[in-house]
Amino acid sequence: MQNRKLNNLIMKWIVRSISVLVVANATVWSSVSQAYPIFAQQGYDNPREATGRIVCANCHLAKKSVDIEVPQSVLPNTVFEAVVKIPYDLQIKQVLANGKKGPLNVGAVLISPEGFELAPSNRIPPEMKEKIGNLFFQPYSEYRKNILVVGPVPGKKYSEITFPILSPDPATNKETHFLKYPIYVGGNRGRGQIYPDGTRSNNTVYNASATGKINRILRKEKGGYEIAIDDVSDGHEVVDILPPGPELIVSEGESVKMDQPLTNNPNVGGFGQGDAEVVLQDPLRIQGLLLFLGSVTLAQIFLVLKKKQFEKVQLAEMNF
Repeated sequence: MQNRKLNNLIMKWIVRSISVLVVANATVWSSVSQAYPIFAQQGYDNPREATGRIVCANCHLAKKSVDIEVPQSVLPNTVFEAVVKIPYDLQIKQVLANGKKGPLNVGAVLISPEGFELAPSNRIPPEMKEKIGNLFFQPYSEYRKNILVVGPVPGKKYSEITFPILSPDPATNKETHFLKYPIYVGGNRGRGQIYPDGTRSNNTVYNASATGKINRILRKEKGGYEIAIDDVSDGHEVVDILPPGPELIVSEGESVKMDQPLTNNPNVGGFGQGDAEVVLQDPLRIQGLLLFLGSVTLAQIFLVLKKKQFEKVQLAEMNF
C-alpha cells in the first residue's frame, strides 16, 4: 500500500515536472519569437526619433543605401504597394553568431502616416500577392498599426520587399484628410554590430584595451582568442577576449597601442533609410479635373469647327 502511494507521488511529480518544462519552453520560445527580429520593438515606443533617425541605426552602424517606390497618388480605401529595395552583393557572406560564414538576411521597417495600415489579405490583388511571396508583416505595436516591420528574411530572395498598404477614407476617418503624406523606410542587410543591451557582437572590430607588448595569443577550442598584453603603464597583464568570427591581424611579440585594431572588420552589411511622398487624392477632384478637361476639349473642337465654317463662308462670298 505504501509502495503504491509512493509510486503515485513519483508519477505525479514526473507529470508536474514535464508540464512545467513544457510551459517554460513554450514561454521562452514565444518571447524569443516576439523579440526576434525587431529588437527595437522592445526598447522604443516609436522607431523614428525626433531627429528623423530610425533607431535600427543604433545597432547596425554601417551606412548603406535603401530605396522606396510608392504611387504618386492613391484613392481613399484602396490597396497600393510600397516597394522597398535593399541592394547588396548577393555573393558576399557574413559572420554568423557562431563565427562561421553564411548568407545575409534583410529586414525593413515602413513608417506610413496615421490612418494607413497593413491591407487585409482578402483585399490584396492576386498579382500583388505574387510579389509579396511568403513574407509575414506585423504592426510595430498594438498602438502603431501604421508602422510595419518584416524580417529577417533571406536576402537573396527578398532584396526587394513589397508592402501592401490600405489607404484611409476621410469620409469615415475624421483624423485623415486629402493631403500629401510622407512615408519613411529603413532597411538593413546583415547582422548588427551592437546588441540592444549595448554589448558588441562578433560582427565588428575588436581593439586593444591597453598599450604594450603582446605577450601571448591563445586560440580557444570553440573559436576566438585570448590576447595577453603587458600594460606599459603599470606593468600588469591585460587579457582581451575576442569572440569567434573576426580575423586576427596581430601576432605575438608585436607592440600595440590602446584602441588599436586587433582584428579585421568582418561586417559586410549595413542600414539605410529613405523617404517618399504619396497624395491621398479626393475622387471629386479627379472627376472635376476630367470634367474640366472634357469641356476644354469640346470647346477646342467647336472652335475649330466654327473656324472651318467661317472659312467656307468667306470662300463662298469671294467666289460670288
